Amino acid sequence: METIIEKISTIVEDAFEQCGYDRKYGKAGISNRPDLCQFQCNGSLASAKEYHKAPIAIANEVCEKLSANSSFSKVEAVAPGFLNINLADDFLAKHLNEMAGDEKFGLEAVKPLKIIVDYGGPNVAKPLHVGHLRAAIIGESVKRICRFMGHEVIGDVHLGDWGLQMGLIITELRYRSCDLPYFDESFTGEYPADPPFTLSELEEIYPAASAKSKEDEAFKEEALLATKQLQAGHRGYRALWQHIMNVSVPDLKKNYADLSVDFDWWKGESSVDGLIPQMVDDMKAGGFAYESEGALVVDVAKEDDTKEIPPCMILKSDGASLYTTTDLATLRDRRDTFDPDRVIYVVDKRQEMHFIQVFRAAEKCGIVREGTVLDFLGFGTMNGKDGKPFKTREGGVMRLEVLIDDIRKTMLQKITDNHETDPAEAEQTSKTVALAAIKYGDLSNQATKDYVFDIDKFTSFEGNTGPYILYTIVRIKSILNKYAASQKSDKLPKALGPAANEYERALMLALTKFSQTITAAYDEIAPHRICAYIYDVCNEFNRFYHETRILVEEDENKKKGWIALLLLTRRILEQCIDLLGFTAPEKM
Repeated sequence: METIIEKISTIVEDAFEQCGYDRKYGKAGISNRPDLCQFQCNGSLASAKEYHKAPIAIANEVCEKLSANSSFSKVEAVAPGFLNINLADDFLAKHLNEMAGDEKFGLEAVKPLKIIVDYGGPNVAKPLHVGHLRAAIIGESVKRICRFMGHEVIGDVHLGDWGLQMGLIITELRYRSCDLPYFDESFTGEYPADPPFTLSELEEIYPAASAKSKEDEAFKEEALLATKQLQAGHRGYRALWQHIMNVSVPDLKKNYADLSVDFDWWKGESSVDGLIPQMVDDMKAGGFAYESEGALVVDVAKEDDTKEIPPCMILKSDGASLYTTTDLATLRDRRDTFDPDRVIYVVDKRQEMHFIQVFRAAEKCGIVREGTVLDFLGFGTMNGKDGKPFKTREGGVMRLEVLIDDIRKTMLQKITDNHETDPAEAEQTSKTVALAAIKYGDLSNQATKDYVFDIDKFTSFEGNTGPYILYTIVRIKSILNKYAASQKSDKLPKALGPAANEYERALMLALTKFSQTITAAYDEIAPHRICAYIYDVCNEFNRFYHETRILVEEDENKKKGWIALLLLTRRILEQCIDLLGFTAPEKM
């Protein structure tokens, strides 16, 4: 289905052509002066030089042609050569009825691609904290947007389960419990089925070991050796590693589920360890990898680089692998398993250099198929009101589950303060609204920019917030339910009529932007585009609602048209918030 802009452009292009001008000059766009007109075409200005005519003369010719077209209520030629266009209400209503009849509201079908979205990246053995929030929220939305566009999408958590943190935990455990069989080199029996630690103990062990490594160089060297031995296949360490995974991963899944985030691939760095030797041999054989100061590297700099791009290190001087190694092996694994057309990494923007090196090495060494698009969406920092990375009141890093629970309690208090409600229902509603507050608060900002996580602002029912969006949807649901009850039928009218007032017209025009909004959000990997769109739609609906007595309207045809408009508005808003990763309750 054509967008409203495409339909208008076709009509204006025809008019340019009928007047003897190239139709390419007839492209229309949304007016940047909505007080003057709804749409605008500036082609007369662009064509003036080619046809040696004053822009206003060309605009007047085209305007005369367009004035007879019933699709428009008004067309004006304005100096120095603008064409200002308003749609006829019948034309606008017809377009919205076509949108309402389409499963994706007119979004054009695309050639499906196979896309992998890498957006988790938590380290096992430690709880999720606020630093993991943006990758999870943005990545989940990007995955959903890609799927809605019609692509086959695989979400990959890409666990950090093979690096130094494992060596740190193993070394700390050896200091605490050296009598465990995992550290007995002569032990040949079966290791215990139950782990030698609980989740809470494991979560205490890792930060303790990490802190010790920063103060004790000998301890750090032991941890590095343990990491290398684990990767080399040390039997006892591999058994400990499996215990760590068995204890940690279920808790990670629970935390992600609380965020309504899910992954198709629960694999980590360890899963590609077996691919590394052959990959390294191939890099050497192809003449791409060479030794430099004992390490194995690949040159990835290009002649036109404006800044220095260091060689990509594949193996350290002691033969141990790095994040670059496992990231490259992961790309090889993904090619063998999925052969993706595109891989999108949703990662902290401070890792940009790492991914420049990885992407270039992957392309240079033939690890990815030629033509595979590798995208890096580097997100900014989530800061507190002081402008520094978000912390607890005590100055520590806040656990994600604590943040979610704090916001849920805030929302529960606001919900119960507003009106009496069933406690169980209020509890469930508070969870739904809290998730919207968190996700919308993050996604409404451009991903690449730092932003301030302001709980007071994000939990407000006024302004550009998740609760405001949900409150608007619930208000629409309430009106539709009251109408259905008055008609004693669940069947709602679906045919929109011509706009009866300026507020209805403004809402209808806002809805028409759905397709181009979703397409832009996909093309730019920019969920904030959808947030801006639904905020605009909600504002236009609320103006319409406050200026129009919908349910008491005596003209039944007019009322049915309004109910159909509300039904479409609700459907589109619910689709958009689903793409952002949250839902709306029935009541608030």
